[in-house]
Amino acid sequence: MAVVERTVAVTPERIWAVLADGWTYSDWVVGTTHIRDVDPGWPAPGTQIHHKAGPWPLSIHDSTTVIAVDEFRELHLRPRVWPLGEAEVVITLMELDPGHTTVRLVENFHAGPLRGARTTINDLLLHSRNRESLHRLADLAERRISDRVAVPDF
Repeated sequence: MAVVERTVAVTPERIWAVLADGWTYSDWVVGTTHIRDVDPGWPAPGTQIHHKAGPWPLSIHDSTTVIAVDEFRELHLRPRVWPLGEAEVVITLMELDPGHTTVRLVENFHAGPLRGARTTINDLLLHSRNRESLHRLADLAERRISDRVAVPDF
């Protein structure tokens, strides 16, 4: 199991805005290379992000499903990367004071061959990957523009 935390100088709502935009998933989730589609209503329970993970030509097309959500507080996901397996991920947002939020990401292998390959080395690799993912998520939240500027049609 990998548990990582990072304190970000933004409100939980700013971080949630990134999490709630499924199209940003590949911008902050290390290993996800392309978003193919996002179900309407993301991140409602049962909705999915359809993604590609890993380098070409070994990339895998699969999905991540929302298991549970507590808006602005917690997002429980089940990422799949079969034939490797699937994981359970819980992202928790804890406001420390106005303008500062601790983001906690917990990931554990749930099913498939990776579940049976739990080792200290795998946990360390997962920990490093998730630290980088939180770093990217923080960057996006810190520079996020709440109202996107419309680009004129030419």
